[in-house]
Amino acid sequence: MERYRDHLKKMEAIIEFSTDGIYVTDHNGITILVNSEYENITGFKREELIGNHMADLKEQGYIDQSVSLLVLERKKLISIMHKINGKKDVIVTGNPVFDETGNIEMVMTSVRDITHLNDMRQELEKAKYFSELNYNRYTFKMNDPRQPIIFKSQKMRQIYDEVKLISPRPTSMLISGESGTGKEVVANLIHKLSDRKDKPFIKVNCGAIPESLMESELFGYEKGAFTGAREEGKIGLLELANGGTIMLDEIGEMPLQLQVKLLRTLQEKQIQRIGGKSPRNLDIRIISVTNQNLRKLVKEGKFREDLFYRLLVVEIEVPPLRERQEDIDELIDHYFLHYCREYKIKKSLSSDTKNVLRSYNWPGNVRELRNLMESIVVSIPVNCIEISHLPPHIYNAYKDAKPNTKSFSTLKNQVEQFEMQVTRDSIQENKSIRKAAEKLGVSHSTLVKKMKRWKMIIE
Repeated sequence: MERYRDHLKKMEAIIEFSTDGIYVTDHNGITILVNSEYENITGFKREELIGNHMADLKEQGYIDQSVSLLVLERKKLISIMHKINGKKDVIVTGNPVFDETGNIEMVMTSVRDITHLNDMRQELEKAKYFSELNYNRYTFKMNDPRQPIIFKSQKMRQIYDEVKLISPRPTSMLISGESGTGKEVVANLIHKLSDRKDKPFIKVNCGAIPESLMESELFGYEKGAFTGAREEGKIGLLELANGGTIMLDEIGEMPLQLQVKLLRTLQEKQIQRIGGKSPRNLDIRIISVTNQNLRKLVKEGKFREDLFYRLLVVEIEVPPLRERQEDIDELIDHYFLHYCREYKIKKSLSSDTKNVLRSYNWPGNVRELRNLMESIVVSIPVNCIEISHLPPHIYNAYKDAKPNTKSFSTLKNQVEQFEMQVTRDSIQENKSIRKAAEKLGVSHSTLVKKMKRWKMIIE
């Protein structure tokens, strides 16, 4: 017995000083042992845990899932990934310990903190990404679910069909159109449908790069190329996109001197870094994007004609939203539902509101529409968006466009609209439905029924 007691003390010491957290329950799922490392990892003291059933601890919020209970249920070793207190990542492995009759006597669980490993892995991935982009401030990457290509109009159908036809070929393309029309969405689609879809897709905002830095950003430089250059040199964005696609946004902002060098690079399919002696082969597809009239810039001598025709192998002009009315309904429905799902909010648009939005001119195009949908989903405190909730410039534009229109709907609907507005104002003023009902002179139940019918509250 003394020998067994000695062995038991040694085992307890081993468990206590294990570098893994150790957690032991009996065959009923009641905690019987917790070591120091488990306390360190979780922040929970053993006094809080020992003697408690795992189901109770789960209910009290100590854990969100119990590997011990899973082991007791399935009678086999189980490992799960787990996050403690929303901060620490751990691997939890539960081992069943069987007695002579084959029944589970206890469950021993080891908990290993892998937070630092995950942090290191993420930092390495981040470092790799940033090193590939050379910590560049002028590139941007879009993989945004808010920017799918959505259309119903024949104009956009023609663009879509043209993109599908041309994308598999490495042809240079020029995408033009007003700001916010979705030029970048078209560029994304071109790359996605090309045989370069798994290769780099670098997007450069030419309008954001200072003229003094643009050459070194695009073409890179060798070690010691100029005063202030990084000691190890720098790979340029054109070279970084080798084998893939580069999108030159706001191409009309590129300085004339740099246009000459870009033209030579495209013609010779070679690139030479600043200060470099030997050119490097370059295989890239150029997608140029602009909201300016490049033909006009060519006539004014602000854009090189030879580069213009080099980039203009295929031109796609994305029409403004006012010229494709059929798309407005589709875009409103898509983005409104998208933001309702994203923010887990249940809302709807009244038919009158949709009529107003449908008739609006949308000078900011799809970007303006998308931002408005997000705004009304998150900032309007009712479930049904009415005309009165729209920004004044949209509502006023509708009234100005229809000066002879005195109403949006029938007299009954106008009366109901007035009721809804008075109810909203009363609730905001009194901060309570019950108090608002008293002020309005109706019963609480009557007001609640009306609000449910108006979808001002969720049932």
